Amino acid sequence: MDPILSAILLSWDWRVDVIVVLVLAGTIYTIGWRRLRHRYKDFTPPKAQLRHRRQLATDWRLISYLSGLVLIGVTLMSPLDVFGGQFFFVHMIQHLMLVMVIPPLLLIANPFPFFLWGLPLAIRPPVARLFNPESTFRHVLRSITQPGLVWLIFIAVFLGWHDPNLYNAALQNDWVHDLEHITFFGTAMLFWWHVMRVGPRIHPRFTRGARIAYLLVTVPVNMLTGVFIAFSTEPIYTYYTTVPRIGGMTVIQDQMAGGLIMWIPGSMMYIFGALFIISKWVQAEADKQPLPDSEWATDEAMIAPGWEK
Repeated sequence: MDPILSAILLSWDWRVDVIVVLVLAGTIYTIGWRRLRHRYKDFTPPKAQLRHRRQLATDWRLISYLSGLVLIGVTLMSPLDVFGGQFFFVHMIQHLMLVMVIPPLLLIANPFPFFLWGLPLAIRPPVARLFNPESTFRHVLRSITQPGLVWLIFIAVFLGWHDPNLYNAALQNDWVHDLEHITFFGTAMLFWWHVMRVGPRIHPRFTRGARIAYLLVTVPVNMLTGVFIAFSTEPIYTYYTTVPRIGGMTVIQDQMAGGLIMWIPGSMMYIFGALFIISKWVQAEADKQPLPDSEWATDEAMIAPGWEK
């Protein structure tokens, strides 16, 4: 058997801690999804059932959430994690998954209400009370997760872990590597939470324009970091000079490939997010009912400039 193929097949690291968290998260979500689906089926008039299911307990939400959990497992336990210690570009793919692919996939499933309904009945009311408008927990959570603060923390974590010393430390120490992944994923979940406006909605309304700007101002940071790495003529992360090179790729070629992955696919994820919001915005405007003739088909309305209306 080809040695690289053999290494791939034998490089799965079945981590008990990761598996337990993923199974628990998937179980709670699925239970909550089933409860809400049956609740709408039992208590909603037949004509309105389809609309309610489309809005909440839909099949695609369950598929999206479980797919996100599967991708977490693949990202953290598959050869991606093993070969990330051999190749910089593989490690960048791993980060791309944790920051730009998996969080939107999980959040588009709107996990908060399903998690709440997936909890045991005795636990559900105390947890729900934490998010009441008068709750201290809600006020503290809202204060420490303001969009601007989350953006700064997200960028600080992103840039911080690409410091050569911290990056090398993450590859040399398992607990630092785990901390790197947890902070990448955690701050990305907060970042995309604001972009996608899913529950719990504890902040003032984050408009479409603000969300588009939120995404687009992130692009230069990501792009310039990728460009700097891709065009560097010296190894930035010296750890990769100390490990065996597989497949004939040099350290500089590996570094350039990783920088390109961060620069182009990484930046495009934020741009795609902004384009998606813009498309929904345009569609919402197109779906609006036209003004009645009495509001526009008059001599005064035809003559008056738009800013006077």
